[in-house]
Amino acid sequence: MTQTVTQTLEQLKQLTDAEEYFQFFHLDYDPKVVSINRLHILKQFSKYMEEIDVNYPEMGEADRLSRYKEALLQAYDVFLTTSPLQTKLFKVFNEKPQNIVMLGEIS
Repeated sequence: MTQTVTQTLEQLKQLTDAEEYFQFFHLDYDPKVVSINRLHILKQFSKYMEEIDVNYPEMGEADRLSRYKEALLQAYDVFLTTSPLQTKLFKVFNEKPQNIVMLGEIS
């Protein structure tokens, strides 16, 4: 049984597209939501995976895959109700533009 789980983890490591992750975990998703938010969903998923790995280093592979599945669903759910601009996952959303005065700064 361990060999099957290991192969599954190895397969997970080979995935690159957001849709592949949803198919791998047999999760339903709206293609329009994934199309628009794919990078953000994958970035959020990656953060959740890292938290799982750090907080549960001794977790078995089957349990880890189960948690990863929940993490992907959670990452997807974030973007059903929130925009990428609101989540500010990427550095570009957190940087203040240089040589520009924002309207909110004018008094």
